[in-house]
Amino acid sequence: MAKDDKDIEGEEGGGGGKKKLILIVGLVVLLLGGGGAAFFLMGGEEPPEDGKAAQAEEEQPKPEAAPEGEPLYVEMEPKFIVNLPPGGPAKMLQIAVTVFTRQQSVTDFIAANDPMLRHHLNNLFESQSSAELLTLEGKQKLQQAVQELLQNKMEEMDQPGKIKAVYFTEFVLQ
Repeated sequence: MAKDDKDIEGEEGGGGGKKKLILIVGLVVLLLGGGGAAFFLMGGEEPPEDGKAAQAEEEQPKPEAAPEGEPLYVEMEPKFIVNLPPGGPAKMLQIAVTVFTRQQSVTDFIAANDPMLRHHLNNLFESQSSAELLTLEGKQKLQQAVQELLQNKMEEMDQPGKIKAVYFTEFVLQ
């Protein structure tokens, strides 16, 4: 009986070692798989390009643009509330405008010239047809007009920078 106990204990000891080995191998496989997935998702190597396309790209000088930084959003506070021309379905427009850029010079310009910019934007908003603003195309047209107005004012005052986009974060017609 004592022999049987020793045999059982010996088998258990060997089985525990196998379990540890399987566990370690499994962890190594998981780590390698995770590393491979991270490499794949993070970009890895660029695919090789056609030789002619790569040469043409190298020969063309790249235009030097102003350095672009992190995305910057400038909320023009307070919201704009304007009366719309009579005759349309809505009589009032309440709109919150946020400007997107990647250059600090643009945010500085907007902060320094807020009263002048608000004046021009109020005039633009008051001239809009409420029937047109009810459509998606009308809102997009107004969005483009706001971006052009702000960019033109920057250029008139010889200010560097580019406004990438204008967003209406709140848009209410009543």
